[in-house]
Amino acid sequence: MVAVVQSHNESLERATLSTRSVGTLNLIQASLSSKKVARQSPLLAGIHRTVDGTLVGVLIAVAFVASFTLHWQHRWTVAFTRLEKTRALAHRLTESTAMLERYLLQKNSSPRSMVPTKASHLLYLKRPNVEKNSIEIPILRELVDQPINQGY
Repeated sequence: MVAVVQSHNESLERATLSTRSVGTLNLIQASLSSKKVARQSPLLAGIHRTVDGTLVGVLIAVAFVASFTLHWQHRWTVAFTRLEKTRALAHRLTESTAMLERYLLQKNSSPRSMVPTKASHLLYLKRPNVEKNSIEIPILRELVDQPINQGY
């Protein structure tokens, strides 16, 4: 280890450097003080506060809009997924019904006594005269008056 004697100039330079940096820091802090600016220019300080408040409000509004957008996008995705599943199930049901109908039509055969015919070969009969008073039981009257539904 070697000991070197410092000269008076070096210690003086270090002391001035440390006081300069502290003085510069104090100068910067003092020049950017909001209280000092408010005292020197109240209009500028008021505009600065207004702009700061507006920017904070805009940031909060953007955060709310972004969160609502993400929420509704998620809801739309869930609804669309359910719609796709419902469509697939409806398609499968239609296919199953068609397969059952095809099977029943293949297995179902018409009776041997039935023959193809034309409208000219049909016989039309007049409706028999049924007196309203001849049917005394109300249940039978309702059965006679009901139309016959054809088909399935």
